[in-house]
Amino acid sequence: MFEITVVSSFSSAHHLRQYRGKCEKLHGHNWNVELTVSGEPDSESGVVIDFGILKQILEKVLEKLDHTYLNDIDHFKKVNPSSENIAFFIFKEVEKSLNLPNVRIKRVTVWENERQNASYCELD
Repeated sequence: MFEITVVSSFSSAHHLRQYRGKCEKLHGHNWNVELTVSGEPDSESGVVIDFGILKQILEKVLEKLDHTYLNDIDHFKKVNPSSENIAFFIFKEVEKSLNLPNVRIKRVTVWENERQNASYCELD
């Protein structure tokens, strides 16, 4: 089994509800996002998935988040826009677009800065 990872980014603002600390105040991040998929390579091409196709799928999802106030997005009106929930949101949105039988989404990691990240994956 091989893993393929692409990286992209987006910028947005948010605040955390039911949270005590600095993050309860409006603030922003330049988020980095890693998307990892797994699968077996095609027998003819030797490729699991084209990096460009995978990056396009990720960037289409990130367009929904880029330069927004995350708390205004319908999903985040119901759940707190924490790094954990952002990783979950991206995972589920990518999953809807990834329609290749030999490829499955493995993990989404969201970096809110160079030292802190949250990942979401689904256990087998």
